[in-house]
Amino acid sequence: MCGCCPPAITALFYLWVRSGFSKDAVAGALVFFPPDPPLYKFKRIAANGDVLPDIDDEDEDLEGGKHCGAEESKNEEDDHDDDDDSDSDSDLGTFEIDTRSSHQANNNNDANHSNNNQKVSAEVRRERRKQREEARQKQRQEYSQDPIAAMTERSNKLRLRAKRRSKIDARDDKNGVTYQFVPDIATLGTLPSFHGTIQAVKIGPQKRTGTYIAALLYKLPDREITPNTKTILYSHGNAADVGAMSGLQAMLAKNLKCNVLVYDYSGYGESGGIPMEKNTYRDVKLVYEWLVQNVTKHEHNVILYGQSVGSGPSCYLASRRSNVGGLVLHSPFTSGMRVLTPSRAMACLDIFPNIDRIKKVKCPVFVIHGQKDQEVGVEHGMALHAAVPEDCKRDPWWVRDKGHNDICDGPDIVEYMQRMSKYVKSLDE
Repeated sequence: MCGCCPPAITALFYLWVRSGFSKDAVAGALVFFPPDPPLYKFKRIAANGDVLPDIDDEDEDLEGGKHCGAEESKNEEDDHDDDDDSDSDSDLGTFEIDTRSSHQANNNNDANHSNNNQKVSAEVRRERRKQREEARQKQRQEYSQDPIAAMTERSNKLRLRAKRRSKIDARDDKNGVTYQFVPDIATLGTLPSFHGTIQAVKIGPQKRTGTYIAALLYKLPDREITPNTKTILYSHGNAADVGAMSGLQAMLAKNLKCNVLVYDYSGYGESGGIPMEKNTYRDVKLVYEWLVQNVTKHEHNVILYGQSVGSGPSCYLASRRSNVGGLVLHSPFTSGMRVLTPSRAMACLDIFPNIDRIKKVKCPVFVIHGQKDQEVGVEHGMALHAAVPEDCKRDPWWVRDKGHNDICDGPDIVEYMQRMSKYVKSLDE
């Protein structure tokens, strides 16, 4: 949906008023578009090792007999609670997350992806991509014809999914269920190998919402880990999920000699909850806590990485954690509404104010942006780089002839890895 056309603006204002003047509701309709269906699934493994049947969020009868006993989530998602700046970060200082409720796969998911790289014909992959594109076109058509009805229907669907997913995850947590990552090879194609382990994990519950967040940890072999080994906490773009990012994460871990933890926002993939600006902050804080408690042990070994909309939660956390090791911003924006218009007439609906938060960051910052980005102009990346405190600036990379989503495509992946490696090494200098 284009946020510049009159029907879209009308729909946004309608949704804003209908939601009780909640900018989170607007953000959810305007910004977050999870792949549907997701580009992966988590195979559920019972405590005794048996593979459990897949569960369909939309079809499962959670109120009926065989699924009784799952507790209600602590709180249904609420658009009207405290705003993001009043959501205190005091809970981040103690790292009191209960790791027993954050289940990792015991089998390490056969880390080189070999079990998941079944041979799928090019014809099948083309057909799957065609089906996804047709679904996206249908969604865009529905939004253009009646954006108010489309937004309302989507909002209701997401809330119902969140309620069901919360019950499923709470029940699985109680029963000791673990997970195995299964990418959609028919769409993604063969994934690059990785010599370490890949652990599928659901982190939670989030104390306010009861949400569990799906994540993948690409972990180096123990023999390669040193006291200075970094872990990248990767916040992806608005139309991706951990399945879509799986190839790049394996390459980052392998080439940079880093661990990588990539997660799905609330409402994405196997994560519970509803996609909202406020929830992305809760998500990244929850995952960051788990990461420091279970993997790095020290905050200075964590590198926050935000791609596109992921720059929002990454800047948010970096501005509040003075000991974080680094921050990478990949195709970032200065703020959500500034992508649509430089006018501040709609500032009341603005989200992800990165341009204000970047000034408070105390770690080295590396900005990457394509010079031909048609979705988020390169001027956003340049403005953010200019606003970084002088002692935190690292040389930016303004990528010639690249747009919003293709910086890591083709031969440019080599230069991308070289520049990332240089940045990571600079953190210990």
